[in-house]
Amino acid sequence: MKNNAREEEWPDPMELPEPNLPSAPGLPAELLPPSLAPWITDISQRLCVSVEMVAGPALVALSAVVGRSMGIHPKAEDDWLVVPNLWGAVVARPGQLKTPAIEGANAPLRQLEAGGLEAYKDAHEQASTEAEGIEILIEVIKSKMRDVAKGKLKGDLAALKNELGSLKRALQETKVSEKRYLTQDPTVEKLGELLRENPRGLLLLRDELSGWLRNLDRPGREGEREFYLESWNGTGGFTFDRIGRGTIHIPALTLSVSGGIQPGRLRAYIAEALGDSRGADGLLQRFQILMWPDNVPPWDNVDRSPDIEARNLAFAIFEAIDSISPQFLGLETPENDGIPALRFDPEAQEFFDRWRDRLETRLRSSELQGRSAFESHLAKYRSLMPSLALLFHLIEVVARKVENHSRVALEHARRAANWCGFLEAHAEKVYAVEGPENAALLLADRIQEGKVKNGMTFREIYRHGWANLDTTEKLRNAIQVLEKHGWVRLQERLSGAGGGRPSPCLLINPKLEVASG
Repeated sequence: MKNNAREEEWPDPMELPEPNLPSAPGLPAELLPPSLAPWITDISQRLCVSVEMVAGPALVALSAVVGRSMGIHPKAEDDWLVVPNLWGAVVARPGQLKTPAIEGANAPLRQLEAGGLEAYKDAHEQASTEAEGIEILIEVIKSKMRDVAKGKLKGDLAALKNELGSLKRALQETKVSEKRYLTQDPTVEKLGELLRENPRGLLLLRDELSGWLRNLDRPGREGEREFYLESWNGTGGFTFDRIGRGTIHIPALTLSVSGGIQPGRLRAYIAEALGDSRGADGLLQRFQILMWPDNVPPWDNVDRSPDIEARNLAFAIFEAIDSISPQFLGLETPENDGIPALRFDPEAQEFFDRWRDRLETRLRSSELQGRSAFESHLAKYRSLMPSLALLFHLIEVVARKVENHSRVALEHARRAANWCGFLEAHAEKVYAVEGPENAALLLADRIQEGKVKNGMTFREIYRHGWANLDTTEKLRNAIQVLEKHGWVRLQERLSGAGGGRPSPCLLINPKLEVASG
């Protein structure tokens, strides 16, 4: 339907009111892992950013180093296994230095990546020389086999075949793979190949997560979305079947995700995660280390050299965890490529059991009624708390160089539980869009994305099932707010060619910047 009103007949659209959001606390200093605290604090002070903008991405980076090399059994006897694979995001407006904060937190991972590349170059050069020698021997054997088959040379053809097979196996064994720690913009097929070569896991690091999320929303990307959903668990595998590439089997699918996102972009994806829309598949809830700082610290021009001692200790911790063995922790290596796993010590186990009792009681109560997305987010704290406890344990074990510590202590369980409380407050802010008072902002997002088009009727809009826009009453309330701000107008439209009951339809201000949709 065309908008017959001339552009000059419309007012300039006014800025919409800020969303009604609860406050989110800053990260208390005592929640930082003691051995990493000086490094994290130093980065945040020199950048003049909230400490959580560095601490959160640092924990996600560390979880990618651990990958599926280590896990934890949260129950005392049960075989329930949690791999400490974390997804995280920093929510901040442009210009609030989220990119340098995330990059600073990932500096140890960058160093490991550089070391892996150098090691690969050396190994590849040596392997290439060895492979060339084997290829020459293979050609010699093939020539002998041809001469024996033609009767030009006496020899045992079967023995030559065996020798050829041995050489081909030796040639295959000369192939080396680069040890990778992170990637930024791969196709899922390439990512599958990287994970097959790096079964421990990788980190997908994006400066702006909105681009990655937008790609997953495109038609035909359902398989990719499923791939990422399953990669969060860290314990399973995945198989691609493609005409061009054939079959790619990934026996170990473990992927961490980290990056930043702007509040407006995040709001649109939260709306997708609510109600019965396509995005309500738990993808957003996998971002457990999700932080949205309320305010940036007051400006202070901190101009000093980095704390080299703190940085060296942090880098050494990442490196030590990268090379840690089950034997160092007093664990036996599981059979059949299993994942070695720690458990809580008795005090920590009792603490975790009580903590989980409270969580499960909340999830089954009426407290979270009508807040399905937030409830789903909290449900994933079942694995978040033991994952954090394991990471805190590993940090201090390697920092203090203490061997045979296969039991996670109470201090780490307490710190993990307190982190969950801190993250829940930030999640409250993120999922506050679930409230009906923010419906107008959700509708505005849909208009700017081009998903609500000019001339759409109420029914054409609310049939999408978007949260707080899924009934005529909710939609009308949202439209009233947008009308007051000059974004839209309502117009009656006849429902059929022969006349009939008119239906209200939406006219959109042509002065708005709207995506093609």
